[in-house]
Amino acid sequence: MGRRELREQIFKLLFRIEFNEKNEMPEQEELFFQEEENAASEKDEQYILKKYQDIVSKVDVIDEMINETAKGWETSRMGKVDLTLIRLAVYEIKYDDEIPTGVAINEAVELAKKFGQDNSPSFINGILAKFA
Repeated sequence: MGRRELREQIFKLLFRIEFNEKNEMPEQEELFFQEEENAASEKDEQYILKKYQDIVSKVDVIDEMINETAKGWETSRMGKVDLTLIRLAVYEIKYDDEIPTGVAINEAVELAKKFGQDNSPSFINGILAKFA
């Protein structure tokens, strides 16, 4: 699985935290990989889970950073897809040394084109540009 596909899987798993209680997430993680469209090799599954768990462990700090940076846009007002993509990209920008900032932003914008609304790519790009 390529990096873009891995990132998309992380996004889809991370998106579930918006709709499930914290104590339900281990079951959601299991169910995620049982779905045919999310099937991954064991190596890729471990990578996805590790990255996802790292992001979830820092989600409060990431949300604080977003709220401080996105003037006039609290995370509570953002669309769930946009928020999840911004969280993923902010994690990559701030905590993942393997991913250049420009790549993190570009990939978030590309995923926004696929999963977001019409204005999602420009909204996400605008927020993430402030982190660059």
